[in-house]
Amino acid sequence: MSDATGVERAAPDDRARASARWSWPVTPVRVTEAYAAPPSPYAAGHRGIDLAALPGTTVTAPSDATVHFVGVVVDRPVLTLDHGSGVLSSYEPLAAEGLAEGDQVARGAVLGIVGEGAHCSGVCLHVGVRVNGEYVSPLLFFDRVPHSVLLPLGRR
Repeated sequence: MSDATGVERAAPDDRARASARWSWPVTPVRVTEAYAAPPSPYAAGHRGIDLAALPGTTVTAPSDATVHFVGVVVDRPVLTLDHGSGVLSSYEPLAAEGLAEGDQVARGAVLGIVGEGAHCSGVCLHVGVRVNGEYVSPLLFFDRVPHSVLLPLGRR
């Protein structure tokens, strides 16, 4: 949920869920685009984070979960995990390897590889998190947010 300034804040129940931190789905971890909450449910925004990852990079489960969805959404391969308590995480483009809806996955298990068709020109894994149907910043759930590095203007 966003406060009046547009800064993403965790609701009390989000903080409780985030106490069991997830592992990062790709390594090394480099966030290339941050979560940007939209001003309304149907407005433009960036409903997740982008992690630097080339096609073929192995993607692992951030926590124990159940596969909720495996398929293609708007020409991109997507996998969604159900972590319980209304928390879903989605990964795109992710070419899932032998997974089907209902499969149980353990933290660290291989989910698949980064596929083609990313909105960031094929050099990232987009990670989104929904709590009870509402998008929230995935950084609320992941272990140790990597430190920021200032780059020269024009570099991302």
